[in-house]
Amino acid sequence: MSGYAKEPATPTEISTRHLPPTDRWSTSAVIPVPVCRFENFLGAQRAASLLSYVVSRQSDFNAGTVLDPLSGQISHKGRSSLVLPVTSSVFSGHLADCLPLVQEVLGHQAALTQTLTVLTAHGEGGHYGIHTDASRVRDVGTALSAVYYLHHKPRGFEGGQLRLYDTLLHEGEARPAETYRTVEPEHDTIAFFPSSAFHEVVPSTCPSGRFADHRFTLTTWISGSGSAAPEVPGTPFRIWPWMARAAEHTRPLTDVTHDHDGASPIGLPAADPATRLTFPAPRTA
Repeated sequence: MSGYAKEPATPTEISTRHLPPTDRWSTSAVIPVPVCRFENFLGAQRAASLLSYVVSRQSDFNAGTVLDPLSGQISHKGRSSLVLPVTSSVFSGHLADCLPLVQEVLGHQAALTQTLTVLTAHGEGGHYGIHTDASRVRDVGTALSAVYYLHHKPRGFEGGQLRLYDTLLHEGEARPAETYRTVEPEHDTIAFFPSSAFHEVVPSTCPSGRFADHRFTLTTWISGSGSAAPEVPGTPFRIWPWMARAAEHTRPLTDVTHDHDGASPIGLPAADPATRLTFPAPRTA
């Protein structure tokens, strides 16, 4: 027989002897970083063609750099990867067609007008320490980062996951939390997230050492020409302004006129009404 009472128990009050009163309550909210991910983004044939192009450009890649937000000095500290700045109006068109859906998912409202893109390759020991993308965009509070993944199958590397850190809110301040979301670098997938999000690429291994077996990405920063819209009292809570505050100290103190990896911005086209991605209309009974 069960040892539990058959009759309903009488509720027992938990007193302040065991639980502090609310005036001594000090807690912190941890807000998950918003992310929108698409699978089979370009399709098997186009993804394979792009991967072949990337591998063919091996000799044009150079060591990736970082920009110190205080000194403005360019270095390789905290980063081990190869990069190749590129432009592609076609890829920007693909991004434009899915941005209406991405912005709805992420709760993003700012106008976006341009893209900045680099190819990256991570091999043995490849990594990128915790950072934001503030050095890539004019206004980190409104910009989006997009990472499109490419690799041969089966994978010639291990590791290389993207960690997107949550935002911790405490006493009116914001900072990266210890918790994070993990994005696997799956071939022909793309992930969108706020450029203000703290994130990192965990170390990868590449036993063969062959360039073709590296972890490849087409990384794009999508931004506008203006500043963030002012917050309106009474509007629903939005994580974007808080994330921007947390990332503020990583933004260069002076305007950056050139990208530290040599990338050049191009205009973002308008979404094609025939191919833009949107949520399907709900079914009616």
